Amino acid sequence: MTLQQNALSAERLACTRGDRPLFSGLDFQIQSGQWLHVRGSNGAGKTSLLRQLAGLSRPADGHVLWNGTDIARAGDAYRRALLYIGHPSGVKDDLTVLENLRISASIDGTALDETAAMSALVRIGLRGREDLPVRVLSQGQRRRALLARLIVRPAALWILDEPFNALDTRAVEMICELVREHLARGGMAVLTSHQAIPLEGGRALDL
Repeated sequence: MTLQQNALSAERLACTRGDRPLFSGLDFQIQSGQWLHVRGSNGAGKTSLLRQLAGLSRPADGHVLWNGTDIARAGDAYRRALLYIGHPSGVKDDLTVLENLRISASIDGTALDETAAMSALVRIGLRGREDLPVRVLSQGQRRRALLARLIVRPAALWILDEPFNALDTRAVEMICELVREHLARGGMAVLTSHQAIPLEGGRALDL
């Protein structure tokens, strides 16, 4: 499915932590089929920027625009277009891998039957673990369980905070392949990563 043309832009974005400025005067734009690599040292404000882009925190100054409209006014239209996966695990330890995926899909408003959910878990590398409680999984497997949302949640914009944490080389390439497919459909992605991203094209934003 090809997505409609969209644009995400930032104008004069600023962020402070306490009395300390993290960044200011930040401008960028990405359009359908493009991705952005947000780079910077620990504490530079990468996660803070992604939370601003996702509408989870307000900028100290400036605006985040979706198709030219401030995301605060875009409201539900922007939330439906967005998939944000943060750095914390985001899965429930006492639920199974399959239950976690189906519940997250329900929260996202996505119809997901068991066949589609199982197919996503197989692709993400969790075949045979779908009925295990998340608490018994390794950190890498927990991360895969969370990233399975990339397969089942329709969204134009992916905002991914350190998506490769705890993943081995094979899993990193698999996630990159999902991003490639997403971009080829006309999607967009914003990623942070402390490591090099084996993904073609894109641009870097250094904080």
